[in-house]
Amino acid sequence: MAMFVLVVDTSFMNVSISAVVHDLGTSVSGVQTAIALEALVSAAFILLGSKVGDLVGRRRAYVIGLVGYGIGAVAMMLAQSLVAVVIFWSVVGGLGAALLLPAMQALVHGSFEGTARTKVYALVGASASVAAAVGPLLGGFITTYLSWRVAFGLEAVVIVVVLAGIRLVHDVPFTGDRSVDVVGAVLSVLGMGGVVLGVLVWQEGGEAVGILVAVGVLGLVGLARWVLRRERRGAVPLVDPALFRSPPFRVGVSQQTLQQVALGGAMIALPVFLQMALGYDAMLAGLSLAPLSLSMFAAAIVAGHRAGRRRPATIVLAGFSLLVVGVAALLPVVPRATSGWYLAVPLVVAGCGLGLLVSQLNAFTLSPIEEERVGEAAGVNSAAGSFGLSLGLALAGAVMLASLARGFTAQAQDSLVLPPEDKAQVSQVLEEDAEVMSDAQLVELLADEPAAVREEILRINDDVRARALQVALLVPLGAGLLGVAQAFRMRRLPDPVPGAAPATLG
Repeated sequence: MAMFVLVVDTSFMNVSISAVVHDLGTSVSGVQTAIALEALVSAAFILLGSKVGDLVGRRRAYVIGLVGYGIGAVAMMLAQSLVAVVIFWSVVGGLGAALLLPAMQALVHGSFEGTARTKVYALVGASASVAAAVGPLLGGFITTYLSWRVAFGLEAVVIVVVLAGIRLVHDVPFTGDRSVDVVGAVLSVLGMGGVVLGVLVWQEGGEAVGILVAVGVLGLVGLARWVLRRERRGAVPLVDPALFRSPPFRVGVSQQTLQQVALGGAMIALPVFLQMALGYDAMLAGLSLAPLSLSMFAAAIVAGHRAGRRRPATIVLAGFSLLVVGVAALLPVVPRATSGWYLAVPLVVAGCGLGLLVSQLNAFTLSPIEEERVGEAAGVNSAAGSFGLSLGLALAGAVMLASLARGFTAQAQDSLVLPPEDKAQVSQVLEEDAEVMSDAQLVELLADEPAAVREEILRINDDVRARALQVALLVPLGAGLLGVAQAFRMRRLPDPVPGAAPATLG
């Protein structure tokens, strides 16, 4: 149920973009930023969150994380501005996820062994797929016929139910060294936070993008050097470098990142296409995304029940291959689609691929880890996923808006219909704030313009918007292709042995 809440939370936000924009008087890019920032905060603090779970207890960290997520859900019920959404949903909720995710994985790891552990990981993945399946439909229905605020209220109710049954969850004590690597924690926050924050600032057209990304890269490099230095001195680092000497762990973590980059990129581009390009309300957007989410759920369930019958690497290769085929098939469809049903077959193919990945990657990455190291291993695994999701959301949003601004400006300058003063105004507005807009929004803004000018801008908007959405889909496509390449490397490795020490796996 906790995993369900984590996934359905983002689903609610994605299908409600247009309603949130309208109710809060903000922009599409502002809501996109809030969505990506929530994943960013989770990624930036998740290694620290896993260590906190080791020190205060995994179950206690799990509870605190749920409470943080609950605060974010309640805030969404009451928020009157984007600032409140960013503070309470993006930041407080993101910090809650940073505690919740690694604690959840450590509790699963410590409560089951062998094949049972693999199957439970698959079931946890399946619960995420259930949320992905019902989230767009439920969120779309509630947003259309009630309010998006009610959807987040129901999410808070689910969190209360989980907390009410917390005594059913048995704690898994941490048996390792309890010292804290403060410098490593700071470097991890700077590293992962700086990279994604730089992309977010680029998306919003802000300055100092290069400085932020450079800080992030230097932070990650500094973290790697710092943990190696502490290991040589015999001190306990934030992350044990021995984990990364295990080829299955390295490959599993990288595949987790690529899967989430692909998912994040798709889940920012597709809802924008449905709500802005086709003018769908939340209900129709949810229905149109149902082929992706339902096929993802079905594939995860089937793969979970058949765990152990085929090599995990083979299933992961099939998953990334299906994802690539599905996303590639969307590219020629987007400019021509007049209905969400045109996307159905490609979404089913991509959803089956994502479902296969969800069912395998956590077990492949974490099952071999010995009990003493599972907390930090789960933290690294969760950090990889959250970092990938936030990067996918931010990168797809950024390239979409950059493509939109460049294409609109170029076509406006080349137009034989627009007067020179209109061309200059279009260029200036887009340099300050590029935004994906529906035809209805544009018609309202252009009410005072001559009919010929209005029709020309609408024509340019339709053309450029479709191209920008195609460019955004290159983010999940590229991540999927890298995943296929990595999957061939997985096939050359021996299957992980449950409970083996990472240093011996290679």
